[in-house]
Amino acid sequence: MNVIPADLRQVTIFKEATDDDLKLFVENSILRRIEDDEFFFFQGDPATYFYILISGRAKLLQSNPAGQQVNLRTINEWQMFGALGAVNPNAAYPATAQALEPCTALAIESRFLHDAMQTRPYLNIGLMQLMTGYIQEIQERYRELATERVDRRLALTLLRLASQIGKRIQEDDPAIELPLTRQDLAEASGSTMFTVSRTLAEWERQGLIEASRGRVVIRNPHGLVKIAEA
Repeated sequence: MNVIPADLRQVTIFKEATDDDLKLFVENSILRRIEDDEFFFFQGDPATYFYILISGRAKLLQSNPAGQQVNLRTINEWQMFGALGAVNPNAAYPATAQALEPCTALAIESRFLHDAMQTRPYLNIGLMQLMTGYIQEIQERYRELATERVDRRLALTLLRLASQIGKRIQEDDPAIELPLTRQDLAEASGSTMFTVSRTLAEWERQGLIEASRGRVVIRNPHGLVKIAEA
């Protein structure tokens, strides 16, 4: 797969980049391909590289010492992740990056981005915008965990993920497909597998969704919206 430098303008921090800068970043990158369920990096590894997802979808997971996991966010094509090392050269990755499907990504040394930031203010502004978006999303999810019922929280999670990684099955059909397991949804909504499975089964009985192994189809998005806004 050949990456055209101009394609990098789809990445938040490169929107204001010059053609020469885009070419420079591509020339200093490594193309990585990984399969479904494989990993770009693990929580605690030195943050030596940052990544730009070219194809596929991935997720960022964080674990506690007991092995419990939470899904921090889902990564789509042309999104950047793992860039902490560009700000702090001694940083470790605070989360694990795992592929949800076969993925291709550009890997660029964090040190290279750190050096480029010294003379390119647009990179600093872009990183601030990226981090601000992450913080706002985490704040909203914390509020949901602290104040919302589990069913409403799960509906909000499904709708959020539908907007991020959902795919329409047919143009004239409102159904949206998500490549997610019940475990993925439990981690993303701060719930248990038992609660998620029970809630999905009830929603499936109502015709709101269809759930199978590794896949959830939202059949009635408006029905989920009603639960989310209840």
